[in-house]
Amino acid sequence: MIVRTLNECIQSERRVVSENWESVRMLLKDDNMGFSFHITTIYQDTETHIHYKHHLESVYCISGNGEIEMAGGETFPIQPGTLYILDQHDEHYLRAFPGQNMVMACVFNPPLNGQEIHDDSGVYPLTQV
Repeated sequence: MIVRTLNECIQSERRVVSENWESVRMLLKDDNMGFSFHITTIYQDTETHIHYKHHLESVYCISGNGEIEMAGGETFPIQPGTLYILDQHDEHYLRAFPGQNMVMACVFNPPLNGQEIHDDSGVYPLTQV
């Protein structure tokens, strides 16, 4: 059994900070569960280009408001209680509206190792499962 708290993960190398977001990676590849689980904060009034070519992701909005715009232009609102699933390696733009950060619970398959950040094309590197 594995037990961790968000606070202890925030105070460790499991917290990864980037320009537009920070992610607390609570469950990772080396935990051998087959997926990773993160609490990610998207900073207010930002736009982030993302294209997970090697990963599938499901995201549940805990707090904050924003939108996700697919590469084809279709836009969906994000608010607390919204779940979106990137099941086709969907290229997208994630926007957090002014006034409040968006806090999201994220699950990745395959799992992340822990220190990944998006490259210039919005991609995380492929991890070996």
